[in-house]
Amino acid sequence: MQSHSFFTPTKVVWGRGLSNNTGEILKPYVQRKLLIVTDQGVRNANLLQGIESSLNERNIDYCIFDQVEPNPSAEIVDRGTIVLRETNCDAVLGVGGGSSIDTAKGIAAMANNEGKILDYEGVGKLRNPAIPLFAIPTTAGTGSEVTNSTVVTNKQTSFKAAVISPYMLPIIAILDPMLTINLPQSITAATGMDALTHAIESYTSKQATPVSKSFAISAVKIIGENLRKSYFVGTDVESRENMLLASMMAGAAFAQSRLGNVHAISHTFGGVFNIPHGIANATLLPFVMKYNLPACPNEMSDIAAALGKDISGRSAEEAAYLAIEAVQEMNRDFEIPHNIKDLGVSLDYLPQLVEDSMRSGNVFVNPRLTRAADIQAIIENAYHGIME
Repeated sequence: MQSHSFFTPTKVVWGRGLSNNTGEILKPYVQRKLLIVTDQGVRNANLLQGIESSLNERNIDYCIFDQVEPNPSAEIVDRGTIVLRETNCDAVLGVGGGSSIDTAKGIAAMANNEGKILDYEGVGKLRNPAIPLFAIPTTAGTGSEVTNSTVVTNKQTSFKAAVISPYMLPIIAILDPMLTINLPQSITAATGMDALTHAIESYTSKQATPVSKSFAISAVKIIGENLRKSYFVGTDVESRENMLLASMMAGAAFAQSRLGNVHAISHTFGGVFNIPHGIANATLLPFVMKYNLPACPNEMSDIAAALGKDISGRSAEEAAYLAIEAVQEMNRDFEIPHNIKDLGVSLDYLPQLVEDSMRSGNVFVNPRLTRAADIQAIIENAYHGIME
């Protein structure tokens, strides 16, 4: 066996209504003041109410930065860092979807590092540890609460830059399914398919390890068994709880393995067209799976079985096609477009999309060797809805 490593210092606690104990959980780590990083949607939905009450009960001083935007920009991280310093906060809590948690990560990191967040694009470039960082996800999708990266948009170039460092890992993640109960169907679908994409790309990554693959394939199975119920019922707590766990497991997996071509391409769609990340992933996923199939038929066969397909009596290649079919069926059920043209992608930007996709480190761990011409073909096929 090759040599591998596994590192995840984040303590994950989960339970129904557990966010109402936030003050007790965080009390040992906050010396002066806590900065809560979130968006106005979360705040207007009163999802902070139990968290704030808990902080008040434990006499934890806090302030709220609620200016997070979808596909957060480097400027939002800069603005939040200024607020943190002006309010004398010494710890950060991200509450919301991946955008809020990623922004919280950037702010916590920049509290102890000079310059701008974009100065640290790449792997392992942060010089100093972040201040204490915590996360409470309100969607079951990104897994950012257990990953070692943040992604921010450079508005000058429309490029989504990744900053990857062990300093980005939160100390504690609190998973409370009650915060996800009232999510709109569209967000349930987008975030759930984001988590599925994480799990599938992690499982097939060249950099996958026995541990990451165990987390990833378990996440695929849990998502296959629970996402439809979360979407069509909405208020079913058990399926919401299972989706949060699956999202976290998929995040823990790709923190070890990285991802693949879906994320390499979808990040460009977010940067150039501001398309929601989960929807971009879901729409691209079948096309990238089709491209990757010759390189990983056994892994895709496993994915088909995990998604409930009967693969008995089939070759690995035949079973692998059932994995693609299963993803397409989920996209149809959730009313996710079957081509990227309907997302607002324009081929007028094709050269930039290809160039920016090839900048991603995810291309190099994709299971099938990928060149710029391959990225172009995937984008063109996805635009026209052609499975070649």
